[in-house]
Amino acid sequence: MLAAQRRDLLLERLRTDGRIVAKDLAAEVGISEDTIRRDLRDLAAAGLCQRVYGGALPVSPAIADYATRQEVSVDGKQRVARAAAALIEPGATVILDGGTTTLAVVRALPLDLEATVVTHSPTIASALEEHRNVDVYVIGGRLFKHSMVACGAAAVEAARGVHADLFLLGVTGVHPEAGLTTGDADEAAMKRALAHQAADTYVLASSEKIGAASRFGVLPFSEVAGVVTDADNAIVAALEVPVIRA
Repeated sequence: MLAAQRRDLLLERLRTDGRIVAKDLAAEVGISEDTIRRDLRDLAAAGLCQRVYGGALPVSPAIADYATRQEVSVDGKQRVARAAAALIEPGATVILDGGTTTLAVVRALPLDLEATVVTHSPTIASALEEHRNVDVYVIGGRLFKHSMVACGAAAVEAARGVHADLFLLGVTGVHPEAGLTTGDADEAAMKRALAHQAADTYVLASSEKIGAASRFGVLPFSEVAGVVTDADNAIVAALEVPVIRA
């Protein structure tokens, strides 16, 4: 089998099966496991898959730039946003992550909501301008432009002074085996720091993030209260965490 044929086969298996187990695929098609692993390394270098132990998973489309992500799964994000917005009770103190789904959450909030919002995203903070009864506190630090959020040591240190009822967490991948992942190490650390300051953390996961994976782990499922998603498939059913259907 030529290299181009193997590449097409691997990409097709990722689309249809949602994962590749190198050992099993090698035995099925009569190609050495080393060859499969080498091909997966090449695909990962091209940004076409995420390698994991023993094989690969689909790469998340949520690692694209901010402007591109605003056009991805718009309807799904709006459904997730409405379900997540319903979790915010009047008078609550809420930490809002950055990202396009969280921006949709802000737009789904009642304009007369009374609450306190803490965020490390200037985009999220500015979107709350018309919510006159929402007090907004912004955590500063180095701006990570991919998600328009502050990260780094200063931001993590500032987060330690926050005590919230709820954290709405954005990730780029949700997978039963790979867990909750994102594409940047500093951003992953910031998300963990924020989660540790909230009584409950809920993951915002529109369907394109379900079954996908990125490079850096954020939190184990045991440390979140639930996943809010519009997806309804076998991968969602396999998650060892409560699921809120959007």
